[in-house]
Amino acid sequence: MDRVVVIGVGNPYRRDDGVGPAIIELLRRNDLPHEVRLECSLGDTADLMDLWRGAELAIVVDAARPRRTRPGAVHHTVSSHHLPMGEAVELARARDRMPQRLELYAIEAADTGHGQGLSPHVRAAARRTAQAIAVEVKRLCALPIRPR
Repeated sequence: MDRVVVIGVGNPYRRDDGVGPAIIELLRRNDLPHEVRLECSLGDTADLMDLWRGAELAIVVDAARPRRTRPGAVHHTVSSHHLPMGEAVELARARDRMPQRLELYAIEAADTGHGQGLSPHVRAAARRTAQAIAVEVKRLCALPIRPR
C-alpha cells in the first residue's frame, strides 16, 4: 500500500493544461519521504483509479477551466470520499478503489492552446502549490500509519 500518491493530471503540450505534470516535476526536485509516489496522468478514469488505489492519501493536481477565469487561482478540496471529480470518483467508489483520503488542487488555466510552457500566473501558482503539497506530505509521513 502506498502511503501517499500525488498525481499530476494534464497534457504538457497544451500550455496551462500541463500544470499537473509541471507540479510533479517540481516535487521530484524536493526531498520527499520514500512513502510518496509521484505520477503523471492524462486523466483517464481507469488510469486514475489504478494510480490512487490503496493509498492512504491521494492528491490530484489538475488545471481548471471555469467560465470566469482568474489565471493561477488555486482551489483546494479535501474530502474522504465526497469530491466532485466526476466519473473517476463515482466508478472508484462503486469498485471499492478509492484511497482513504482524496484531495484535489485545481489551478485555473489561462491558455490551453497548443505549445509547451505555463503562463506566468499559472507558473507562479504551480510553485506555490508544489511547496504546499511538499509540506503536507512531509507532515503526513511523519505521523504513524492509520489503519484502514
